[in-house]
Amino acid sequence: MPSWTKAAFYDVDGTLVSTNIVHAYGYYAMNRGSLLGIAGRTLAAVASIPAFAALDILNRKAFNEFFYRYYAGLSEDRLVTLAEDMFEDMMRPAIFPKAKDLIDEAGRSGCKIVLVSGALDFTIRPLARHLGADDLIANKLQYVGGIATGKVIPPIIEGANKANAIRDYCVRQGLALDKSHAYSDSLSDYPMLSVVGRPTAVNPDWRLRNMARAYNWPILDLR
Repeated sequence: MPSWTKAAFYDVDGTLVSTNIVHAYGYYAMNRGSLLGIAGRTLAAVASIPAFAALDILNRKAFNEFFYRYYAGLSEDRLVTLAEDMFEDMMRPAIFPKAKDLIDEAGRSGCKIVLVSGALDFTIRPLARHLGADDLIANKLQYVGGIATGKVIPPIIEGANKANAIRDYCVRQGLALDKSHAYSDSLSDYPMLSVVGRPTAVNPDWRLRNMARAYNWPILDLR
């Protein structure tokens, strides 16, 4: 096993790929199949997307708690299988052209590569494998008898909790936080970026771009 002393932590949506967790839910909704019928579930998913997007902007934690209730009743086996299909159909084409180069560069510099996402772990795992990530920090659904309850095992990975998860991860793994890197596209990930010694704004929204300029953080465009 490699002997890592530092890590590179990557947000996923908007940073490495152009898709997001709402797109992922839409994919599952259209492919789940149930007694309700795929058509009905698909229409409900499409109708919900504007509300999801608005709530995501207002409150990321509330969004995650509300959003993942829509997975209740889905089987773990089916979700994992669909995650592989979703990666091929939707996520692989959405990977930003320079994302793999950025990750490979960090790996060559001796960093442990860790994806950090508010998405569900099974939806990100194929992407992590494809990009050569060493580990994954993501939300996990609660299952009872192999069926999702719609609840997420706390703590929910978002905002300040991303920073806490990164800090705790470095302690457990014996990694130097001050020598580690973090990459994100959104000001909502300011805690994640500020907790490491080497933050970078990637494809930043205008708020994060202004923050990065104020702090002299590197700014990258992977598109």
